Amino acid sequence: MIRPLDVATSFSASVVRLGAGMEVGTLGTRPVRTLELYDFEGCPFCRKVREALSILDLDAMVYPCPKNGPRFRPVVVRRGGKAMFPYLVDPNSGTEMYESSDIVRYLFATYGDGGVPWSLALGPATDAMSMLASAARLGAGVSYRRAREPKVPLELWSFEASPFCRIAREALTTLEVPYLLHNVAKGSAKREAFVRRAGKMQVPYLVDPNTSVAMYESADIVRYLDTTYAL
Repeated sequence: MIRPLDVATSFSASVVRLGAGMEVGTLGTRPVRTLELYDFEGCPFCRKVREALSILDLDAMVYPCPKNGPRFRPVVVRRGGKAMFPYLVDPNSGTEMYESSDIVRYLFATYGDGGVPWSLALGPATDAMSMLASAARLGAGVSYRRAREPKVPLELWSFEASPFCRIAREALTTLEVPYLLHNVAKGSAKREAFVRRAGKMQVPYLVDPNTSVAMYESADIVRYLDTTYAL
């Protein structure tokens, strides 16, 4: 996609969702073990769960499941019985579940104050806005492109409402590259540690331990992923 159009449509998706996932909300218990999320970036229902993760300042090991992806979709079928997304695994409680609304309620009950914020609590209206946000992206982050598998998952510092972070996550999804998602929305307690590591508060920030590459800028990240992993 032409870069100005790419950024404009990604910005539109954030506007349609009224900035959901921009700021951290009220937090509760922190998980000891990292959550696992099987999803794909262009899925409107998956977006709701990622927004919840940003608001709750939760990291997650993300296993991208683009359409026709050969690696992680079969894992979800084995674990849950069907290829439906999102699929959350919480190793802290032994919980595994489908259904975005159920996952959102679970996350806020377990790691928040129990209340789901209005941006995620409007039922069909929330779903409709998320679908419009996906439509704005013209199919980005939906379908698989042939790619080589990294030996070790990558790491991405991001937050859901950022239009630039979305572009990087879409590239990871399309290539089915697993990554540890570090959510650092406004108000995140992890921002200070991130600045110490990266030198400034700018996201997306990608680290590839397979090549020792670390980089900002969504356009550069997309080019790097294409060059390194696409076949």
